[in-house]
Amino acid sequence: MGALGKVFRYLKPYWKLVLLSIIMLLIVVAFDLLIPRLTQRAIDEGINAGNLQIVISSALLMLGASLLSALFAIINSTASIVASQRFSHDLREALFSKIQRFSFGNLDHLGTGELLVNLTSDMNMVEMAARMLMRIATRAPLMMFGALFMIFRTSTFLGYRVLIIMGVVVVLIGFLIPRLQKLFTSVQQKLDKLNTVLQENLSGMRVVKSFVRQDYESQRFETANEDFTKLNITTGRLMGGLFPLLFFILNIGIVIVVYSGGNQVIQGNLTLGEMIAFLNYLGMVMFPLLFLAMIIGMLASAGASAKRIWTVLSAAEEVVDRPSAQEMPAIKGQVEFKNVSFSYRAKSENGDIKHGDPVLKNINFSVKPGETVAILGATGSGKTSLVNLIARLYEVTEGEVLIDGIDVRDVTQESLQSQIGIALQEAILFSGTIGDNIRYGRPQASEEEIQRAARVAQAEDFINSFAEGYEYHVGERGANLSGGQKQRVSIARAVAMDPAILILDDSTSAVDVDTEARIQEEMAEVLKGRTSFIIAQRISTVLGADKIIVLEDGEVCSVGNHQELMQRCPVYRDIYTSQLGNGGVNNDNRN
Repeated sequence: MGALGKVFRYLKPYWKLVLLSIIMLLIVVAFDLLIPRLTQRAIDEGINAGNLQIVISSALLMLGASLLSALFAIINSTASIVASQRFSHDLREALFSKIQRFSFGNLDHLGTGELLVNLTSDMNMVEMAARMLMRIATRAPLMMFGALFMIFRTSTFLGYRVLIIMGVVVVLIGFLIPRLQKLFTSVQQKLDKLNTVLQENLSGMRVVKSFVRQDYESQRFETANEDFTKLNITTGRLMGGLFPLLFFILNIGIVIVVYSGGNQVIQGNLTLGEMIAFLNYLGMVMFPLLFLAMIIGMLASAGASAKRIWTVLSAAEEVVDRPSAQEMPAIKGQVEFKNVSFSYRAKSENGDIKHGDPVLKNINFSVKPGETVAILGATGSGKTSLVNLIARLYEVTEGEVLIDGIDVRDVTQESLQSQIGIALQEAILFSGTIGDNIRYGRPQASEEEIQRAARVAQAEDFINSFAEGYEYHVGERGANLSGGQKQRVSIARAVAMDPAILILDDSTSAVDVDTEARIQEEMAEVLKGRTSFIIAQRISTVLGADKIIVLEDGEVCSVGNHQELMQRCPVYRDIYTSQLGNGGVNNDNRN
């Protein structure tokens, strides 16, 4: 429940609505408690005494109390709904904003399925808990203790018997609730797994169909679905058995009260009106107990959801601005790595986040403003990891990354990253128009600038082939574009930013050789006076680079231009020979 209390801090701005809701409940409970006393008056002073005037006045008072109770209950309901909805809005906004601030490192060990459940199912459970606490969860104990007070005022003799029955119910609830909480936590974990399978399958549907793995994926989903269903059935059985048992105890209590109270009436120690009022108050004591049992079960589930939400909200961001961080001045383009080492953080089996083995070790090099730098190396050599450190998408483990002599950790992330354009290895597009995707990094870009960026990326022809042109609607994740088209839009998006530093991370791997050559020709003009880093698998892409950095097993093997590396770097020479041959003929036939 501690996590639930933490997330309920987001209710604080709406304390007036919460207070109004509780005050309305107090009034509602007062009127509800008044009705049995009016019933007693109508019987004892009216019916038994043959006084019709008392009967009529009591009935009118009961009607008035009921109407006022309903009116204040409506106000309570309205206030609680508004407060709980605003609370969930703010909490959802805070959670989404937190995710937006996460670095690549945070996202590496947070599953998409888990985050989706946090923002949907978990959020709904917490919002429902907030609303119920302002309504039933507050009304039930008020009603119960108020009715208990009235019971002892009516008959101490019967009051102690009611306390015994209540004790049995409380012990039963106290025994079952911890078990329910564990079950609810497990249900949410199973839901995580189910959503992860679903999310992976839907986003990778084309891969599934291409490899004819529908049966395998169906089995994966069936396994996760069956686990989730079985646990829900177990939870439902426990909840389903709890309430009939509680109702049975309630009925036993009524039998005891009727028998004992009947004797009291016969002996003249209790009036008939008091007996009827007592039975009404008994219901007001026992039924809130049943509601509390239900609410505690719901709070147990909400507590599990709140814990998961708070885990994300309280997660330490791996890359944060220092308190003394300044705005990054206009970047000139000098980049320097000094003794840089880097390792990814991963989640261990016990949930701890720890650094793994280094993927970059003691990296040292410098780049002058306006230079084009190519980065080559085998798969897993650390190429993408290296360029990600320039934009501080990850934090270095050791050493310094300097831009224009300034440590990237000494400036704000936004001021740094807004001057660096990146075409990532995986071209991710958003639903919307092609124009919107190209201007994504620079919303104020003009139509002319967007079209120029598209020309540089060799995207103009295929864009103009659509009837809508730049207004052509891109499907989810660019589903209605080919891999090469998505990559070209991604390159155009980076170019449209007009960045001081441009990073192209193997961004032409899905285009054919001729298109790549045309992109290089157009990019030559764009790269003038602009520092750029190009990761490429095709060595033909980087032959004209001012500087080529060759990586091997996370270390710099050699740095130089093409001629220098051909003379002194066997790794580079092997790559060149394997792709272009000794005669310089391009043998790379990938499309």
